[in-house]
Amino acid sequence: MSSAVSDARHELPLVVKVGGSLAETGRLQGELNRIAAANRPVVIVPGGGAFADKVRDLQRAVRFDDATAHRLAMLGMHQMAEVFVTLSPKLRITDTLDGIFDCLRFGLTPVWVPLPTLERDTTIPADWSITSDSIAARLAELLGGAPLVLLKSVDVAGAETAAELAHAGVVDEAFPGIAARANLTWRIYGPGADAAFSALLTEAPKAAAKS
Repeated sequence: MSSAVSDARHELPLVVKVGGSLAETGRLQGELNRIAAANRPVVIVPGGGAFADKVRDLQRAVRFDDATAHRLAMLGMHQMAEVFVTLSPKLRITDTLDGIFDCLRFGLTPVWVPLPTLERDTTIPADWSITSDSIAARLAELLGGAPLVLLKSVDVAGAETAAELAHAGVVDEAFPGIAARANLTWRIYGPGADAAFSALLTEAPKAAAKS
């Protein structure tokens, strides 16, 4: 068992939201390989990608409520997780916080699907103001302030605030509030930041707070 996962409960994993759009830009396989080979504990949060887009289309056609769309979009993230785990033998789907640490303990990379944990979470909105960006931030919060990376299909300058990025549509509307209340350390990496992301995957993880 690698030293990166031998004492998983005492280390905060790096939460990495892997945007579903990466599947359409040719980056998905390479990024999943990079994460699976990381020297630190990592938990993947899959974006909904095309599956979530279909929910938007269906809602416009059928006109069901936003709370239902929110649930279906989270199920879309589960569908994307099913795709992810076919691309690397090290990835495993889990739907609980305990399951995340169980995967890490056995040297696996968890791909967390949110619905069982978040379907009754009243601290987040149940509408389109929240996407997988904020859901990943909420997971980082639930893990005790874990560091967060959003892998995107666009590069950002690096100096923008969360509010500025939300205004520009790079992150969702709810992200600034969740990141602020949880005091998260977060970064966004686009296609031009592969070297920086690779370096981050080799950094020593932050110790978890004592309970």
